[in-house]
Amino acid sequence: MGVFDFLKGKGNESKNPKVTLTSPVNGKVIPIEEVEDPVFSQKMMGDGFGIVPSDGDVFAPGPGKVVSVFPTQHAVGLELDNGVEVLVHIGIDTVELEGGPFDTLVKEGDTVTSETKISTVDLSGLKEAGKKETVIVVFTNMDQVDDYSLNTTGETTKGTEIGTVTSK
Repeated sequence: MGVFDFLKGKGNESKNPKVTLTSPVNGKVIPIEEVEDPVFSQKMMGDGFGIVPSDGDVFAPGPGKVVSVFPTQHAVGLELDNGVEVLVHIGIDTVELEGGPFDTLVKEGDTVTSETKISTVDLSGLKEAGKKETVIVVFTNMDQVDDYSLNTTGETTKGTEIGTVTSK
C-alpha cells in the first residue's frame, strides 16, 4: 500500500467479518461440549460444534478455501472468507483408520461454498471399526474470532443456517 493510497480508498477493502455457518451434514447438531472426545469438548483446539450425521455426505460449513487435506482423509482444513480457520473433522479417533471409509473430494487451494461436498464417509464402516461418527467443526485460530454463535441444536439438514462466526 502506498503512503497516500488511503486517501484514494485503496488498501481499505475489508472482508465481511461475519460468515454464516451452515450444517455440513444432515443430522443432529450438538454443542461442542457434548462431543465425546475431550480434545474437542474441552475446546483444546478451539470452539465449534458437532453433528451426529444421518448420512455420509459432508459439505463445507461456509464459504472459503481448502488449506489442508489430511493424508488419512478424516479431516479437512478450511479458511473461511473472513479469515477464520475451520477444521472439519469426521468421526472420533478416526485418524487410526488411515483413510479407510473416507473419500475426500477437494484438494488444497480449492474454493468452497456451503454447496460444496468436501468428503464422503461410509458411516457403517466407522461403526464396524468401533468409531463414533460425529462430524466436528472447530475454529482453530480462536485469537482471530471476535464472536461465535450456534443458533440451533437438534435435527438439521445440510445447508441449513445454524450460526455465525465473526472475525476480528
